[in-house]
Amino acid sequence: MSQEKQDKITQLLSRALHRMRTTPPRIIASPATQPRRATVAIVIRIVPSSSTPTPPADAPIPTLSQFFELDWVKDPAARPEILFLQRDGASSSDSLTSSLLGEGSTHRTSKVEAQLAFPGGRMEEGDEGGLYTAMRQTWEEIGLDLAERDFTCIGQLDDREITTSLGKRLLMILSPFVFLQLTPRALSTEPAEGTSIHWTPLEMLVCTVLPEKVGLVDSRGKWSTVTVDAASRLTPRHAAVLKFLVRVLIGSMQFPAILFNVPESDLPRSVGSPPLPTSASYPVLTQDVLEKGIISDKAAPAKQKKTFTQRQFKLWGLSLGMTLDLMANMLPEPVHSKQTAGQHPPSLQLPFRPVGGEGMRVDAVAPSLASVFPRFSYPDVNFWIWVFGKRYREVVRGWEASIREGGSNDRRLNWSGTALNNFYAAVRKALVVVIVLRAIGVLCGLLFAGWWIFA
Repeated sequence: MSQEKQDKITQLLSRALHRMRTTPPRIIASPATQPRRATVAIVIRIVPSSSTPTPPADAPIPTLSQFFELDWVKDPAARPEILFLQRDGASSSDSLTSSLLGEGSTHRTSKVEAQLAFPGGRMEEGDEGGLYTAMRQTWEEIGLDLAERDFTCIGQLDDREITTSLGKRLLMILSPFVFLQLTPRALSTEPAEGTSIHWTPLEMLVCTVLPEKVGLVDSRGKWSTVTVDAASRLTPRHAAVLKFLVRVLIGSMQFPAILFNVPESDLPRSVGSPPLPTSASYPVLTQDVLEKGIISDKAAPAKQKKTFTQRQFKLWGLSLGMTLDLMANMLPEPVHSKQTAGQHPPSLQLPFRPVGGEGMRVDAVAPSLASVFPRFSYPDVNFWIWVFGKRYREVVRGWEASIREGGSNDRRLNWSGTALNNFYAAVRKALVVVIVLRAIGVLCGLLFAGWWIFA
């Protein structure tokens, strides 16, 4: 059953990459007032089965269509994987946002729970374009050369706007590029200090977001949340008194996340990468040998028997949004006809809805949009966001109608940016109302207490 599931996941990956290759992304032009741009690299590979012969190192590089027809790729025991990074330390924003903005860490990440991100960074003067920036940043951060013949750039996901916490100011435009490794050989990496590489089985993501497509659930991945102190997002860094007041009046924010439970060896990891094995010896080696320098159980003496602990990783924020956009391409192409008019397009299985978006299919039009909207810990804050979210709901419904009817304008218009701007506008109004009502309540309480004491 597991091999049948892996075969389905490879087919879903093939559908997603072929669709990306033929579908132009939504490009957002940088305004003159904020020309900064950034890129990330989403790297995917397929690890061959130990029982399937692999082509020699000097074999011709296949095209995308030829790649998914290769025997070692079609083998049900082959394992598709996606590359994530863990950066030491984390701020109140997610790991990727902190990296793009060049922010330092405000505290160390938990040893039990770490945050995942993609390699990437800001475009610098002299870069030839977004694709060049993605390859340069990946090389600088983890020592993986995406310009080698082993890799091909599949295409680009939709651009997205990176704004301040309440959307008042645009910080930069982010462009995600997707790469596929076309060869089965293990490639050496050299992560920068404080960065570790985690090749994550795509099975864990698919079973969490598209369980009906594979018919099984992977217990190693499940939906969770990340709680962020609202004061850290809404107040200056060194304003301790203001932070306390905002924390008391507004509470915290919760963002959706995918939680991965991954076994981790207790043995120390090596800093560099071991020498590359030959194609014949590659299937015998485990991923720990190739990337962590850990001796496999098959080759290790009895006295070096490994023990494993459970390590938790969380995928959230921008990284989760881009992952969901990638996986949305695995869904069947919606059929636009008179019979299907008015029907909801296929969507990912997301166990959450944005505040103010109840009853709307935000997950169908833009899964990544649903992943970046926070839900506040105080119910009255969420209520006022719903009250002021009429315009935001109108934008999402218009976007959904455009997709459902097969209109061509959904690729030309910046629906996501418009929806985000209107959502943040509703959040700002809601916070002002909540703070004013809280202040009035405190004042009335003090007046009543004074009357009670002195009357």
